[in-house]
Amino acid sequence: MTIPATDNTSETAPSKSEAGITLEILRYIPGTHSEPTFQRFEIPYVEDWSMLDALGYIKDELDSSLSYRWSCRMAVCGSCGMMFDGVPKLACETFLRDYYPRPIRVEPLENFGIERDLVIDQEPFLEKLESVKPYIIDAMANAPSGKPGAPAGHERETIQAGENRQTPKELALFDQYSMCINCLLCYSACPQFGLNPAFLGPAAISLAHRYNQDNRDQGNADRAPALNEEDGVWSCTFVGYCSEVCPKSVDPASAIQQEKVRGATDWALSWLLPKGAR
Repeated sequence: MTIPATDNTSETAPSKSEAGITLEILRYIPGTHSEPTFQRFEIPYVEDWSMLDALGYIKDELDSSLSYRWSCRMAVCGSCGMMFDGVPKLACETFLRDYYPRPIRVEPLENFGIERDLVIDQEPFLEKLESVKPYIIDAMANAPSGKPGAPAGHERETIQAGENRQTPKELALFDQYSMCINCLLCYSACPQFGLNPAFLGPAAISLAHRYNQDNRDQGNADRAPALNEEDGVWSCTFVGYCSEVCPKSVDPASAIQQEKVRGATDWALSWLLPKGAR
């Protein structure tokens, strides 16, 4: 999207004699703007400033109407994802020094609707996340009332109260995928999600995989319908850019391929095994 930038720099911006840097920020305020437009801000260049620091300076000193999400400032909460020169990154761990002295273009994450300025609509993702049941499910979760355990032929172990110990080997099967912070950089990077917003997407599938790999969990069958439908794992074309931009090295591309193998294996076994053993 090519949008001309308007120069609305405040009089309180630093003089041209000072070291400075230009941020071109996509602005959109519902009810005020008919369409998104870029606004230029001249700010001081401070080598140690993150992009989040720069946005904070603009909001505090130049334009208090600027809207963006942030919280922890240490790449844990996942709130401050946005586009910097077309690349999805976290604002709190992206620095002015990586771009200086050229201007930096700042936009909301691609492939999402814009609520206001750099704030995206996260509701579609939250619905996808809910559909994969990202929590531990035991055998009692879906048992019929008054009937302990799962239906005959589909028995699952019940998680006992108290400690549920794991070996380091068991933990290693899912530990990497538990690092997801729901920052949505992977969705912004995913060309398939850009073409098909119904695609379940990298983060939701990665978190489903995290619980499917957990030896305490018995919910594989509960997640299978969402994972194996047309817009589930099979919509992934394995570009792999989602794993490149992930700030926590979760590797969602790998998680998706492993769930493809799981889905194909479960389908084959459903035809090969006797009905009572499936």
